[in-house]
Amino acid sequence: MASFFTPFLHLIPSLLLLTLLQLHPVHSHYHPSTPSPYSSASAAQSEWKPARATYYAAADPRDAVGGACGYGDLEKSGYGKATAGLSTALFEKGQICGACFEVRCVEDLRWCIPGTSIIVTATNFCAPNYGFEPDGGGKCNPPNAHFVLPIEAFEKIAIWKASNMPIQYRRIKCRKEGGVRFTIGGAGIFLSVLISNAAGAGDVTAVKIKGSRTGWLPMGRNWGQNWHINADMKNQPLSFEVTSSDGLTITSYNAAPKNWNFGQTFEGKQFES
Repeated sequence: MASFFTPFLHLIPSLLLLTLLQLHPVHSHYHPSTPSPYSSASAAQSEWKPARATYYAAADPRDAVGGACGYGDLEKSGYGKATAGLSTALFEKGQICGACFEVRCVEDLRWCIPGTSIIVTATNFCAPNYGFEPDGGGKCNPPNAHFVLPIEAFEKIAIWKASNMPIQYRRIKCRKEGGVRFTIGGAGIFLSVLISNAAGAGDVTAVKIKGSRTGWLPMGRNWGQNWHINADMKNQPLSFEVTSSDGLTITSYNAAPKNWNFGQTFEGKQFES
């Protein structure tokens, strides 16, 4: 599985690694906004679509920063084994990070476990291998819709010997414990924020930040669900406005206190699920 993550390792600054989770009470409000053009899927449950799935074994090397979405240690950040790496056709250049899918095994009476399905969060990317044709070894090549699952998740819907299995998937709302999490990284006037644990649509399409001495400032997507801005935000409480792909926006006022530091994680308002 290491080959799926390798193209992204050079993009990941060490400052983005998650540290101690520090929760802080916030005052927030929830309101709808114009739907985003970035996502083709609504937060509402979508129709079943065909795809295929493979797995990686527990003994395989794990990416220390949670793969192409940058969520950090997936166990500590609450995603556990209910995760998936997605092929190019599904990954949307990282926009899909955080979205939730229901997956079930189909069309194979020998290997499928009937009547079962799993719910997984998109946390990684399955890189294409253009040395093979899409139907001849390049399982994650366009236009294939492909899921790579931890073996612990795969075995809930199919026998492990099945290997590359036909499945069906559908987009569903995410259900998460606690609020949306903001992990602050960077140095000097470079500020990065990792958005994680988002319920509802799950994937974030826009982020704004506000200090006590600034107005609302738009942040740019760096990679995955890491957002950045060049601004001096030290020594002032930070508020965040987060918009998901279904067009809903939540605002968490003073989520980070005035004395926040790089490497800390704070909790804010949560989307409805």
